Amino acid sequence: MSENIASMDQRRALRKHANFSAVVTDVISGQPMGHLGNLSATGMLLISSHAPRSAAIYQISLSLPSPGRLPQIIEVGIQEQWHEEAASPGQVWSGYRIVAIDEADAALLDAWLDQPA
Repeated sequence: MSENIASMDQRRALRKHANFSAVVTDVISGQPMGHLGNLSATGMLLISSHAPRSAAIYQISLSLPSPGRLPQIIEVGIQEQWHEEAASPGQVWSGYRIVAIDEADAALLDAWLDQPA
């Protein structure tokens, strides 16, 4: 078992699969970083076309669906924990830890996580 797989198995927070298309955007550059694979209160998996910098910190935004309302955009500070080539050519999976989120965005994230899948 690779070190990356072992670290994924040691997650503390359950991750919820993104059953919607969510582009994650780097707030500083304004460029898309990739698509959300899954998300928890403490981290996320992104699927992108290029590898991130190891241990880099990013300020990102993403839109979470909200039943009966417009999607909610949240901003989060994340730090790269690992990345590896995906089974599909040209794709990279990257795991990130949430390092900064304000109270209002954390409440929106918690509400989304509490919705049935």
